[in-house]
Amino acid sequence: MTTAPPPVLGGVEPAGTDEALVLGRLGALLLDAGTSVTDVRDTLDDIRAAELPQDISIGVLPDLVIVTRRTTGAAMLMPRAESELSFRQSGRVGRLVRELRDGLTPLSQADARMEEIRAEVAGHPVARWAFGSVLSAGGLAVLFRCPWWAILVSLVIGGLVGLLIVLLQRVRGATALAPFLASLFSTALLGLAATRLELGSVPLLAVCAPIAVLVPGALITNGLLELTATDILTGSARLVYGVVVLAFMAAGIAAGANLTGLHLDAGSAALVGDVPGLATDATGWGALPPLWVSWVGIVVLGIGVGLAFAAGGALTGLIVGVMALTYTLLVLLTPPLGGIVATGATSCVVLLLARILEKREAGIPTMVSFLPAFLLLVPGSVALVALTVADARALTTAMATFASLCIGTKLGSVLGDLLR
Repeated sequence: MTTAPPPVLGGVEPAGTDEALVLGRLGALLLDAGTSVTDVRDTLDDIRAAELPQDISIGVLPDLVIVTRRTTGAAMLMPRAESELSFRQSGRVGRLVRELRDGLTPLSQADARMEEIRAEVAGHPVARWAFGSVLSAGGLAVLFRCPWWAILVSLVIGGLVGLLIVLLQRVRGATALAPFLASLFSTALLGLAATRLELGSVPLLAVCAPIAVLVPGALITNGLLELTATDILTGSARLVYGVVVLAFMAAGIAAGANLTGLHLDAGSAALVGDVPGLATDATGWGALPPLWVSWVGIVVLGIGVGLAFAAGGALTGLIVGVMALTYTLLVLLTPPLGGIVATGATSCVVLLLARILEKREAGIPTMVSFLPAFLLLVPGSVALVALTVADARALTTAMATFASLCIGTKLGSVLGDLLR
């Protein structure tokens, strides 16, 4: 894979072009790895200060890295690639950054390493997404203690949604419609099953489980970190787009429900910390799994996420551990603090630990270790039910929980930065 030379603006090519070019490519690679604009800029500044002239400045946008020489005004533009890296590739990027910061690898020799990382493409994308979506959907349905029938249906629909996602990724311009189409497809299938089997009201969590992998966790996390680090434009743009994705998902759920006559249970929205309190008088396939089965759901969910995002064995184990820690904190903190405050406190602790882990182990970037927690932290189900059934109380809860999540995430980031 050969990268074309970037455009040079200003009429004069800056001195040290080769190393400056490598620095720009490294920034683009970090963006592809899901790193926030703030963290990319800080990382590049650290490496630049050690190896490049002081008159070289760096600008980072969500899709572009700009390396500029102040004395001449010449600038090189390095855009990010169209596709994001897998979790395994992101881990390798973290190791390369650590070596560059510590001086173990000179910047002039980093180009070959970056080419190797980009060339390492995870195989069997169809199988990975299909089986990953099956496990993610089933694990999330178990974790949220949906009825047994809903868990089985979620397993089947999750696999079909995974295949749909792979298909949409191969159609140019169709990726933006994936949240809506996947939500519509998932809800329509569940609606057909519910109406044919006369299951009555369906909990929204059973609808959300097969499409949970589409929740924009990394996008929202980066938006929060950027917005609170004075990167106002990029942070606010990411947050707005994250809300748009959730709105697309809500629209797909509403459309699928209307097409099939599916009746959603408006009172079924619940945060993770509220799950132990769920109860029903139903028996048989309509009964809820025992509470201890939720721990099985965490393991299955973590394996599914690791498989879908090509994390590899070691990182998949980490994902399971992060989800187990997140679930434990939410369950323990919700009774004394309430679900809203517990969400913020948990996000602070988990992100702080992710920063510490990144500092000690370069192959585990913050995004890789913190992203899985977002499936449990983001009040996506509450927001979706609020948008879908116009529930003002659920909408208020979602907004307050999201505000708590913002504060907790930023506090964890600040505390983690103090350790650098």
